[in-house]
Amino acid sequence: MTSAAPSPTPLRERVQTIIDLIRPAVQADGGDIELVNVLDGGVVQIRFHGACHGCPSSTMTLQMGIERNIRDHVPEITSVVPVP
Repeated sequence: MTSAAPSPTPLRERVQTIIDLIRPAVQADGGDIELVNVLDGGVVQIRFHGACHGCPSSTMTLQMGIERNIRDHVPEITSVVPVP
């Protein structure tokens, strides 16, 4: 007798979980991030809020912190891009 394997957690939910783990560090600097969408091909769209919106360091935060963490934990993700 075989049992069905548990259904995998949806991709969007897995990405949201990682964003929720990153969020306190971003909020500590007066900003916030929002998951907007996960597109076909593994592209994650995020939106910066608060102090992060328009901050010159937000590109570095995105690449070195947010994208790296998401891709480390959710290998299906190919890139993370900010949207207005």
